[in-house]
Amino acid sequence: MIVARLAALPPVWLALFALAGAGAGWLIPLPLPGGLRGAGLVLIGAALALMLWAALTMARARTTVMPGRRPEALVTGGPFRFSRNPIYLGDVILLAGLMLALAAPAGLLVVPAFALFLQRRFILREEAVIAAAFGSAYDRYRMQVRRWI
Repeated sequence: MIVARLAALPPVWLALFALAGAGAGWLIPLPLPGGLRGAGLVLIGAALALMLWAALTMARARTTVMPGRRPEALVTGGPFRFSRNPIYLGDVILLAGLMLALAAPAGLLVVPAFALFLQRRFILREEAVIAAAFGSAYDRYRMQVRRWI
């Protein structure tokens, strides 16, 4: 039961992919140009800011940020003007930033796998729930805003 609940939380998967990426960085030590560790920290900060902005935008709309729950509102403002999934986008950016900050460039190989995993495990299901809840309004939004960026 607890494993199923944890598996339903994207941050748990982010942590697992981060561990896999760090492991890849340890197994395949590659040189990292000096400034890229700092760039990783910038990416981490940007990702956290994006996720916070998206969560606050959803809170203002009085809708849930929890995957799998039916949303109370179709949120199209704030970062949702640029991405239908800014929190997931933030997760991906955060993972890339972590790999750079940890000087584990081989770990960057897990970043596209993580994005694909998020899309298949969470995003496609959430899109179906949102489409069922908001119909043509969601269809119009989906035609104007990309899934990622």
